Amino acid sequence: MVVESPPSAAAAAASSPVDARRRPGTRSRVVVGLALALVTPILIALANPPFGVWPLVFVAFVPMVVAQHRILPPRWSSFAIGVGIGGAFAVHLSPGLADGDVAIVYQLMPLYLASIAAGVAWRSRWFQERTGYRWLAVSFPVAFTAIEFLRSSGTETFGGTWGFQAYALWKHPVLLQPISVFGITGLHLLIFVINWTVAAAVLRTRAWRRNVAIVATVTVAWVAAGALMMDSAPATVRVAAVQDGLVNDASNADARLERYFAQTRDAAASGARIIVWNEVGLRFDPAREHTTELRALAAETNAYLVLGYHLDEPGGKQRNATTLLAPDGRFLGVYGKDHPGTFAGDVNDFQGTFPVYDTEVGKIATIICYDLDYTDTARIMTRGGARFIATPSSDVSAIARTHYTHLVFRAIENRVSMVKADSRFDSAIIDPWGRILASTVDPHGRTQATLVADVPLGSGTSPWVSFGNWLGWLTVLGSVVLVAGSFSLRLRDRRPRRTAPSSATA
Repeated sequence: MVVESPPSAAAAAASSPVDARRRPGTRSRVVVGLALALVTPILIALANPPFGVWPLVFVAFVPMVVAQHRILPPRWSSFAIGVGIGGAFAVHLSPGLADGDVAIVYQLMPLYLASIAAGVAWRSRWFQERTGYRWLAVSFPVAFTAIEFLRSSGTETFGGTWGFQAYALWKHPVLLQPISVFGITGLHLLIFVINWTVAAAVLRTRAWRRNVAIVATVTVAWVAAGALMMDSAPATVRVAAVQDGLVNDASNADARLERYFAQTRDAAASGARIIVWNEVGLRFDPAREHTTELRALAAETNAYLVLGYHLDEPGGKQRNATTLLAPDGRFLGVYGKDHPGTFAGDVNDFQGTFPVYDTEVGKIATIICYDLDYTDTARIMTRGGARFIATPSSDVSAIARTHYTHLVFRAIENRVSMVKADSRFDSAIIDPWGRILASTVDPHGRTQATLVADVPLGSGTSPWVSFGNWLGWLTVLGSVVLVAGSFSLRLRDRRPRRTAPSSATA
């Protein structure tokens, strides 16, 4: 016979008609728990520019996890994750969106992500309690890293890799080298796992010592591998980034062109053979207008000129593109922005081709601004043979201290040198190991600068280039397994228990 077992004390409490929100102390626990969760975005802000206290990124999420599992009542626990993750994402993205004067639907992106994170964590506390907290250090980190991977691989609406916590470590190339194998997703996952492992130690969960030992070993191996992977190669070409320091609109087109010419001559006088101008710097197609002057400049300087330009095309189309002008006067091709910033009204119907130019100084490719926040465009260029990638950009004040740091990761992932030439905020020259050889950063946007440095062209070979984001797909698979396991546990708990018949009933 089948006999229903009596409900447990926990189940009885859960089914009690007394609302948990009315129990003594619940309100204060909610207030304290949410306040503690708010510490997470504060720590994330301190870990990133302009403060740069980067070690905080390894413990920033601990307050949020403690609030979720110890402070908040169970029904409120997922709100800690929503507050912490949403706030952390807002630290990275909201200032740039607001400064860019974009639609409110995009400015609310941190709220969307907070809702998704809270949804992922909805049954998290129950799952951890049900499994004795054995999976605390990996379950949410794997699940949310999978979401971040899918978000960063999606449309331009979702911000690319903006919000990835790994960017806090941009100043420390030794810590970054393994991303040439695992991609930025791997470092993002490691940061999350470290945070949740520290939280497990704070909470004194089951087997926390073992988890700490395992994660510490993995972390030491990561750092040791990074040290071994650091290398150098002889510089083979001198390159330059031209930052004209003027507002990038049609009102001062002549003044900007005059500065471009003067700064290009200065760079060439210093020996630069590849000179990069900024995104949409020209409001005309250089193959059709001012062509004679530009060809004369390329011949005079004996340099390859990467020219960014913008055109309004018939039918409401816009061309945000670059072209490479050779010293012999040939335009070697056109590249259309692969990830147009639709959130800022940037639409480009000309993307989809990825030209790599074979020149006498090496194989050159270009990407444009928002492309550098995605991992795919630079990888496609590198697989096509590029050994140097020029990146014209036109940033806004709010991201001046952070945007160029993304290029450090793209350089390491693809093992190529990269140059970011911005209109007036942040320009940089970076080698294949993520070392910044020259840079200028001015959030006020008043700096005119010509950066010049010698760089190796890079090998363009890495597991990342060959296999792509294999780890990202692995986290997706891991998330499916975790969801299936959680669902299985809930089904098991709902089944009536079978007991042997008593002697009385027999």
